[in-house]
Amino acid sequence: MAQVNINIRMDENLRNDFESFCGDLGLTMTEAFNMFAKTAVRQQRIPFEIIPNAETIAALEELEQMKEDAALGEGYTDVDRMMKELLA
Repeated sequence: MAQVNINIRMDENLRNDFESFCGDLGLTMTEAFNMFAKTAVRQQRIPFEIIPNAETIAALEELEQMKEDAALGEGYTDVDRMMKELLA
């Protein structure tokens, strides 16, 4: 099968840390990304737990408050759908 190039953007420090991490495991970044892609396709899901950062947690808490107090959610029509999209 033909090989294709994929370009992604990431923080330079993260890239350096990830490259070092992969090297410690005896992998290239390309091999690590291919492992991720193959596993995600096979399992039809992200193959690890996603741990939300503080900003995501605050947004989810705000959505919960909107569910409890309709006035806070003015302009939003389906908070449950929005939460599912955030967590997807």
